Amino acid sequence: MEPTDIMADFTDANVDSTMLEKMLEDFLEQLPSRILSLGTKILFCIIIFLIGRKLIKMIQKMLVKSMQRAGVEEGVISFMTSFIKASLYFFLIFFLLSSFGVDTASIIAVVGSAGVAIGLAVQGSLSNLAGGVLILLTRPFKVGDYIIEGNHGKEGTVTDIQIFYTKLTTVHNEVVILPNGELANSDLINVSGNESRKADIKVSISYRADLKKAKQVLEDMLEQDEAVLKEEDHFVFVDDLADSGVVLNIRCSFKQEDYWRGKWRLTEQAKLLLDENGIEIPFPQLDVHMIPEEKRTSP
Repeated sequence: MEPTDIMADFTDANVDSTMLEKMLEDFLEQLPSRILSLGTKILFCIIIFLIGRKLIKMIQKMLVKSMQRAGVEEGVISFMTSFIKASLYFFLIFFLLSSFGVDTASIIAVVGSAGVAIGLAVQGSLSNLAGGVLILLTRPFKVGDYIIEGNHGKEGTVTDIQIFYTKLTTVHNEVVILPNGELANSDLINVSGNESRKADIKVSISYRADLKKAKQVLEDMLEQDEAVLKEEDHFVFVDDLADSGVVLNIRCSFKQEDYWRGKWRLTEQAKLLLDENGIEIPFPQLDVHMIPEEKRTSP
């Protein structure tokens, strides 16, 4: 290698090291300002997020009060507040990203291109969202109604209608959460659809018992019970001639809030009154006929 080449390499090395030192010095000089700028942006975003969260809560409260004054159902209020909350938080996060210098147009393009994949991934959630909207539009039930879901037999009082699911509370104070998509597409029984609810209480009496007397005792019981709605049909009739006894059906109506206690009370009183009047309530029985041995052995 020629001496001139060695000198050239040495000179280039010195130039490179000088440039690196210069770049390092510039970076160190700009580092405090960059940290300060980044810290300012982070602090700004935190402040905006906290303010935005308070504003979202205030907007929710204002909407709830205005809808309550307008007489909107609790289920609609719950659904709308949860939907508006999710939408406002989305726009708040979108604004914070743009304040960080993120290209929002690029975000929209990415979200748009990924929409199909996201839709396939969350199709169950989208189905539940559509089901929630359908429930609010068709109004098959409202908060406070007692419903029975047909697909799985879940039942209870509706306590909350959210974007994606509906909450029920059972008679045992258990919380049942049903997806709105399945709930909108299943058979429903709205027990609270009317102001009153009809009860059928079945009681068996012996074939040897006085049928007319038993019916009279049970009819008097209905007349004396204050919770039974006298303006609606209430009577006792023979429902079945069963294997072990005559099945009487006590049919009457209660207000929705009195149904369970009224049914339980009449079931207990029916047993006590029948016992007091000497009317036998039978237990399962079987008549056995013995064939004489000579008949069994005869050809």
